[in-house]
Amino acid sequence: MEEENTVLRSGPLIDATGILLLLVTISVFLWPLFIFFPPIPPTERDALLETHSPVGLGSSKKPKKKESGRSLGGSPASATATTTTIRDLWIYPIKSCKGIQVAESKVRPWGLEFDRLYTFAQLKSPFPVSLDSPNDEKTAHKWEFITQRQFSLLATVRVELYVPDVDKARGRPLDSKVSDSFLLVRFPWQERGLHGAIGWLAAKLLRGRKAVPEKEFILPVTFPSEREIEARSYSHEQVAIWKETVTALNMEADLPRELRLYLGVSNRLGIFRIDPARLREVYRCAPTRVEAGYQPVTGFQDAYPLHLLNLSSVRDFGAKIENDDFRGGLDPRRFRANIIVDGKDTSPYDEETWKKVRFTGGAKKNSSSTFHVSCRTVRCKMPNVDQENGIRHPVEPDRSLRQLREVDAGARLMGCLGMQLTPLFDEATGPELESWVEVGMEVAVLERGEHLYIRQ
Repeated sequence: MEEENTVLRSGPLIDATGILLLLVTISVFLWPLFIFFPPIPPTERDALLETHSPVGLGSSKKPKKKESGRSLGGSPASATATTTTIRDLWIYPIKSCKGIQVAESKVRPWGLEFDRLYTFAQLKSPFPVSLDSPNDEKTAHKWEFITQRQFSLLATVRVELYVPDVDKARGRPLDSKVSDSFLLVRFPWQERGLHGAIGWLAAKLLRGRKAVPEKEFILPVTFPSEREIEARSYSHEQVAIWKETVTALNMEADLPRELRLYLGVSNRLGIFRIDPARLREVYRCAPTRVEAGYQPVTGFQDAYPLHLLNLSSVRDFGAKIENDDFRGGLDPRRFRANIIVDGKDTSPYDEETWKKVRFTGGAKKNSSSTFHVSCRTVRCKMPNVDQENGIRHPVEPDRSLRQLREVDAGARLMGCLGMQLTPLFDEATGPELESWVEVGMEVAVLERGEHLYIRQ
């Protein structure tokens, strides 16, 4: 009897062990399936990849922060060139959001292709107003553009550019969804409850353990047709950018409400697409219509079509910042330039003597581009924002810029770093003025002279 009881008692233990082994076996078998075929609903990116390909260096895999720093001149390898060359090219399809690093770009009168097509804006009310103010004054709302100066988390809003892929689109009906280019916009966001848990798991499985859930939406690159404007409830409205007001297309209907909450915008949030037929004319330090052969224009850039930065200048200035947070060097991405040049023999601030430059030696046929170096870039506090995480430093590099880089008589009490460019074209006839810039092009200084900044 005692032996029988022992057998009976041992039975459940054997069953439990067997079940445990079975569960372990199933888990080991299923885990690779979860990794390679995660049970996650398809994303907007998945849909775009069916017919489009991403544009940009490293678009298939996000570079590590250290590697990104190297590509921007953070290592001795960045100073191997014996002449000044284009080191990096950047476009920023949405103003103040993350940029896209490219190997080459078409240059149009208003800047690099795809650059600053959109800007975010908030609807501001007149405040304060008195009780006896006219009703039209009380209700005079206006749209004003926003940047990282007010909302530093814009630096963490990622923008990806997708262009049609002929091979992928082969055999598909040629419609606007296949033949047009699109912007995929992503920002950190986790929903509550089960949906949020699934999003958290999806982020870890798809992008690694440090990844966070994201919300995404799509914007068209091509300016919408009148039919699309009506169908999507877009509207032509005025938006203020600095001291200018431009009529642009408000496409806030495409914005998820979560973005306003993420950025911390208390007012109504809109996103404006620059109208190609209503570009802003550029005067001040830019060449005249006679000098350029066309009227210089720009989109949602601050003031001029392009911005150039010299890495030698960034290194020299960064080494003078007396703040422990910048001992590792100053990230040039903080200055959000389009063209970054570098060279072993390139002197710091030499670019401030340039008046006209030409980039030559590209791989494309007849690839060269000429620019009028219009003026210095007067810096605001935006470089205080870390472009990796959106954290704003309380004082630097703004304080050092004002102390060490007050170098332009037209910009008293303000710091300058970098130069503003206006494209020049060999044959300034017809509407399709264009040239190319490529990484590796050599910089030829055609004219030198003094600069005097003219305020807006």
